[in-house]
This record gives sequence, structure tokens and C-alpha cells, in this order.
Amino acid sequence: MSSMALPQLIPSHSSSSLTHPNAVSPSLLNPKFKPFSKSSLLSQSCRFHRLSSLQCWASSLPEKHHTNPPKSDDVVELPLFPLPLVLFPGAILPLQIFEFRYRIMMHTLLHTDLRFGVTYSDAVSGTAGIGCVGEIVKHERLVDDRFFLICKGQERFRITNIVRTKPYLVAEANWLEDRPSGDEDLEGLANEVESYMKDVIRLSNRLNGKPEKEAQDLRRNLFPTPFSFFVGSTFKGAPREQQALLELEDTAARLKREKETLRNTLNYLSAASAVKDVFPSS
Repeated sequence: MSSMALPQLIPSHSSSSLTHPNAVSPSLLNPKFKPFSKSSLLSQSCRFHRLSSLQCWASSLPEKHHTNPPKSDDVVELPLFPLPLVLFPGAILPLQIFEFRYRIMMHTLLHTDLRFGVTYSDAVSGTAGIGCVGEIVKHERLVDDRFFLICKGQERFRITNIVRTKPYLVAEANWLEDRPSGDEDLEGLANEVESYMKDVIRLSNRLNGKPEKEAQDLRRNLFPTPFSFFVGSTFKGAPREQQALLELEDTAARLKREKETLRNTLNYLSAASAVKDVFPSS
């Protein structure tokens, strides 16, 4: 599925709180810790999208099957890459690596299992304690030892302990899985969310002077849980809301929250469209 970003969202939850409930204290990581470095990323239009639209959904990429599927009580060590974005399972993240410590990380990963932990981090909230594994599916090493990477989101994890901070962060983590949603109609919820998404896209196109084409099948045969992750990955410009969605351990709760955000966004767009009809030049 090609890259998709919805217009400015109107979250209905307090995702803009100053600290995140599942945050890792920066002082625990490193007294001189910097949440992320702009030098770790690249915005080259000829090779990658801008940071705000780095992620897309690409079910066409080959899926790697692990001989031992992860269990929620497994404890693993993961090298961490704090970034100012949220990676979801199934989403694609292109990166350019040229900061020294992360080049060291890449040299190690390319000789092991190609997997590292992506955690959302900003100067206000610190580093989130829940993230998503990024698996390197394509890479290119340049003559100056920089790396171009294409990573795909895999399992979610919860940080339980910081193993070391130099030359890069390494943490112990448990896998995070959604709990059963009981008697919730997940298919019905997913279909409602898809319908709201289509309406948001249609109205957004109208306001931007684009043809009001009917959005194609957005689910693409995805089951409700992976579809809920796909929807979350389209919420560009609202990383704290995305992080809150990533941390939910209930597919129904995630879909309901996404439905509410999309409904609020649709109401806003409908009002804006009505104003535009009355005052076309505004």
C-alpha cells in the first residue's frame, strides 16, 4: 500500500500530556542523553520522503518468518534507536544513518539478526518505554560508511531494563501483544474506521482542490489488529497520539480511539468545507 497521511487530526484524548505514562527517564539512559539527533536522519527528496511522511504500509515486502515466534514473557536484548516518530508493526521506515554510534550499531546488526528497537522520543516527553522492532529489509552501504536503510515494523516491545548506554542504547525488553477483545465486533469496528477514513480523505481532497475520488479499499484484506496499526501509521503530525495507540493492548480500544479521532477530524473538515462553500475565496 502506498504512503498515506491524513490531514491535521483532531485527537479527542489527552495525548499532549507533558510526560508519557510509559516513558523511560532520560537520566536513567544517560545523564547527557539527547532524545534524538537530526544528523541521524536525512530528508533527500530524491531518495526518501520528508520526515513527516517517512512511514508507509508495504505488505508487498517479503515477510521473514522466525523459527521461534516471540512470546510475551520472553526477555530479549535490543539495541535502541530513539527517534521523533512512531513506528507501527507492518509500517515501512526509510532511514539514512551517519551518526557514528548508529553506524557502529548497523555494522553489528548486519552481521546478526538485522533487528533493532525504534522508540519515540522528544525533548518534552523523554523516551517512550514501549516501541516497535524495526527489521532491516534492504540496505545500502556508501563509501563514506553511511547507510541507507529500509526497515519494516515487526513486534512491539516494552523496555524493562537499560543494559548499557554506550556506544548506543541497549535494553532488555518483553514483547507486547494485544489481549483478546472479548465479545467486541472487531470486523464491524474496522469497517466503521475504514468508512471514516474514506470520508476524511474525500473531504480533505475537496478542501485542497483535488478531485473527490472515492477512496479505494483501505483494508486490503487486513485483519482488524494489523488494520488498526495501519490506521495509526497514517496519523502523521500527531506522534504522541500515535504512541498512545501503539501502547494500547486491546485491538477494540485502539479502533475505537481511532474512530473517535477520525470522527472529530471529519466534523472539523465538514465545517471547513461549509465555510468554503459560503466564502469560496477564503
